Amino acid sequence: MANHINNKQRKSKALLKGAVLVALAAIGTAANAQVDRRFISPHEYALPVDFKPFNIFVQYATLQNTRDVWDSGSHKNRSANSSDTMVGLTKYVRLWTPEFSSKVGLAWEVIVPEVGVRDKTARTSTGGMGDPITGFAAWYKPADNWTLGTDLFVSVPVGDKAVGGGDRWDVLGSIFWDAQFDKVNYVGNFGYHFNGDSVTGSRPADYWHLNNRLGYRATGLLEPYIGLDYQNNQSVNGNPGGHETAAVFGVMFHTYDHSSIAVHYSKGIEGSNAPVSNNLNVKFAYVF
Repeated sequence: MANHINNKQRKSKALLKGAVLVALAAIGTAANAQVDRRFISPHEYALPVDFKPFNIFVQYATLQNTRDVWDSGSHKNRSANSSDTMVGLTKYVRLWTPEFSSKVGLAWEVIVPEVGVRDKTARTSTGGMGDPITGFAAWYKPADNWTLGTDLFVSVPVGDKAVGGGDRWDVLGSIFWDAQFDKVNYVGNFGYHFNGDSVTGSRPADYWHLNNRLGYRATGLLEPYIGLDYQNNQSVNGNPGGHETAAVFGVMFHTYDHSSIAVHYSKGIEGSNAPVSNNLNVKFAYVF
């Protein structure tokens, strides 16, 4: 009887660990799961130059329901375990113009992830703070309606071990752009994620991702948008690489001059060796 209980507990922990790995990818700290930075919305990188210093507070939230996985033949199959993952990203940004040039903008960011995972198959759950992420961004405007920039961040391994924190240092960066054509906004980024060595000696797969959003300012309040995301995970430790393409449909609410709310749904439409994206994303931004 005792052996039966121990085996059941071990199976439950293994299933929950798999669900936690999906949660980690939602904050960009593990590969082989949903596309990184899928939470971006229109005007994500609509940044100014030649301005007085100011601050931005952003709260992202993602709810991912994992029921299916892509196999190596790009077929969708039922996952061995079903899970719900909630990831919150609380971000503070300080922006300023450097003394050496008024045509360039700089920013420092700190992002604190909050992770909660409920494994519906094993009927277990866990949660905690993921590894904080911090770094800098720089940009310029080649034209009044264009912004081009880059960012570089590092994740600091001090998060809760229950959600994979405290394990390794990761480096992540991107090249980003934003363009405004009358009522149409196009925003995107191309990013790469370098995983550090785990304390166990293993090393997760590195990956790159591409995110695109196209919005139309229908009214002063509403801006519907669509998007297309892609992530490619490299092979590592004898495990095959994988990829996924996901479609995005959402709407942005321009509530006040200094704040906005964006909501979109992301659904995996093609992939291999990865869980199928099936998530709702919410973003609240406030400028002060």
